[in-house]
Amino acid sequence: MEYYVIQVKTNDEDEFLRRASVSPAARHGRLFVPKRSLNIRRLGKTQRRDLPVFPGYIFLEIEDFDDEARWDYRHVPGFCRILTDGEKPKPLGEKDRALLQHFISFGKRADISKVTFDEKDRIVVIEGAMKGLEGRIEKVDRRKGRARIRLDLYEDSFAIDFGFEEVRKVGQGGCASHDEP
Repeated sequence: MEYYVIQVKTNDEDEFLRRASVSPAARHGRLFVPKRSLNIRRLGKTQRRDLPVFPGYIFLEIEDFDDEARWDYRHVPGFCRILTDGEKPKPLGEKDRALLQHFISFGKRADISKVTFDEKDRIVVIEGAMKGLEGRIEKVDRRKGRARIRLDLYEDSFAIDFGFEEVRKVGQGGCASHDEP
């Protein structure tokens, strides 16, 4: 099986999946969107939302991405293009596929990571989607519980926020989260 990337309008990923599931494209391969959980605070209320890890991109797992399959996907409303070249799509390379497999391993959604901070105030990921991506972290916002991580796809680079929950080390008041007294 190979993985291909279909670009759609950002924030329209779920709608594209719905439309594709009732179109002739549904007979070709499996479409999916890796998601991440993120706490978002608006008007004084915090909500947990599931957002795409790769906004604007749908992944297609397919054995043979032939002309008929490409034609069917191109005619689903919301379709923009197939990466990297619409005429001769290129499957994900080994490095990109490994990154995608990392997020697929968490199931439908990569939940908020558990982290702690060392004596030099550096983030240490204990478990979750950020585990193994520590070297890609660009910025940490402890107040919001977010870390900005730089991801690459087809040699294009972009930053995405991932949520985390700080866990205290034993000896710093037990293993309770920072929210508890």
